This record gives sequence, C-alpha cells and structure tokens, in this order.
Amino acid sequence: MPHIAPIPWERFEKFLLYVGCIFVRQKGDHRIYWREGFKRPIVLPAKHDLPVFVIKSNLRTLGMSTEEYLQILDRL
Repeated sequence: MPHIAPIPWERFEKFLLYVGCIFVRQKGDHRIYWREGFKRPIVLPAKHDLPVFVIKSNLRTLGMSTEEYLQILDRL
C-alpha cells in the first residue's frame, strides 16, 4: 500500500486548488485556504517540504482518504 511522503508546499497547494479550495489570505508563512462546507480552514505552512502530519491533518479536514489523495496527486 502506498504511503504519504513529505512534498513541497507548492505541490500541495496545486492539490488544494484542484479539489476546489480557494486561497483566502496569508499571515507570515502560513497560507489559509477555504472551501464551502468546511468547519475550519486549511492551513498550509509555505516553507520547505510539508511534513506528513500536516498533510494528514489537512486530509482529515477535507474528508479525503489517503488513496484519494494519492490518486489525485498522481494526476497533477
């Protein structure tokens, strides 16, 4: 079974835009994204590679499985 690995924040940003999130604002190196129906925003630290725990936390907010995430990432 494939696993989640750290990726550059720019690639994860492309993923977020692909799934319908919109960029709202930035404070320091944290970029904030939103999509209708969310209970909380997606926070993306725009610095270096994203650690796995940040990716998994954002996937929980999106309500998306690891398999869905990896399939979409392969398409981008």
